[in-house]
Amino acid sequence: MRRVAVVGAGMTAFGEHFDLGIKELLPMAVSEMAAHVDKGLNRDDIQAAWFGELTTSDGFPTGILADTCGLLDIPVTRVENACATGNDAVRNAFYGVASGAFDVVLVVGADKVRESSARSTFWEWAGLTRDMAWDYPLGLVAPANFALHVARYLHESPATKEHLAMVAVKNHKHAVPNPKAQLRYEITVEQAMNSPVVVAPFNLYDCTPQSDGAAALLLVSEDVVDRYTDRPVWVRGVGLGLDRVMHQHKKDMTTFPPTVKAAKAAFAMAGIGPADIDVAEVHDCFTGVELISYEDLGFAEKFGAYKLIENGVTSVGGAKPVNPSGGLKAKGHPPGATGVAQCVELFEQLRGEASNQVDGARTALAHNIGGPTAVSAVTILSSQRG
Repeated sequence: MRRVAVVGAGMTAFGEHFDLGIKELLPMAVSEMAAHVDKGLNRDDIQAAWFGELTTSDGFPTGILADTCGLLDIPVTRVENACATGNDAVRNAFYGVASGAFDVVLVVGADKVRESSARSTFWEWAGLTRDMAWDYPLGLVAPANFALHVARYLHESPATKEHLAMVAVKNHKHAVPNPKAQLRYEITVEQAMNSPVVVAPFNLYDCTPQSDGAAALLLVSEDVVDRYTDRPVWVRGVGLGLDRVMHQHKKDMTTFPPTVKAAKAAFAMAGIGPADIDVAEVHDCFTGVELISYEDLGFAEKFGAYKLIENGVTSVGGAKPVNPSGGLKAKGHPPGATGVAQCVELFEQLRGEASNQVDGARTALAHNIGGPTAVSAVTILSSQRG
């Protein structure tokens, strides 16, 4: 396979964009991406596009992307894989370039969660990411779904609800300097622990906000990378993992096997290991998910994640900064855009241009987990070609 690089990245701010629809958000993200290509981009160079979107009330997704962004003469493929949609769109586009089929491709992720065409639409969206035959009818919407895992994790590990609150505090602090983040304010452990209960063990500040937003990347082959930049960010590894859907079929509620599988595949492709990651954007739809993911990604030993958050290891300035953007928790979470936006953030980190810069960052990891904890995607990026 050919080597593949990211040469442009851009995104909208995440938030409650009641005055903007998908038709406005998509060209905003694509235009910012194009403006950040060092040597310029002729849009006629783009040979194909992949569009990650969970669902939309605006209508036919690929046609809307093609129409609003002037991409009517190329193939556009929609990717939908629950909350792993964004990084899975990156994975599919990567293979399109690595295989030799295309030299220059666009990856876009977007969703509009804070506005719907009907009262029932949001619940229909939620159903797309659940098991509709068994779990969802019992009330396992996203907070309850992940709460089952985190409650068991807190029971079996030394971690406590205070450690969950510490994750929230860290990610809110990280979001403050990020102009694209939705919740740009600091909180305290006491505020997090005393906030209203959503579903045990999650309080309000353990949960990501609902968000609108879009993000875009330009991926190119090693054969043409010099046309666009002298500072590419290389896609070193990608991985996708799956697990059983229904919770009564899951063997261990204290781990997410899809993350373990996706990370293993991505690390093997990159030829590196967890110790080589300088900065990571980790799926923290709920604070406890970030803790469990430390272990699944190989950043901590089993039931040792609490040590990382206690000792500041995953804060900016620590040895393994996680979610310097603010993460889903504070930056926001439009599902289809999230994984693409993680890669936008890491592109900026690896070029030394991030709003909350990690010193010396050379290799980075982006991670999503979604659905009924049944799918995960991992992307590894590096300033080094490898």
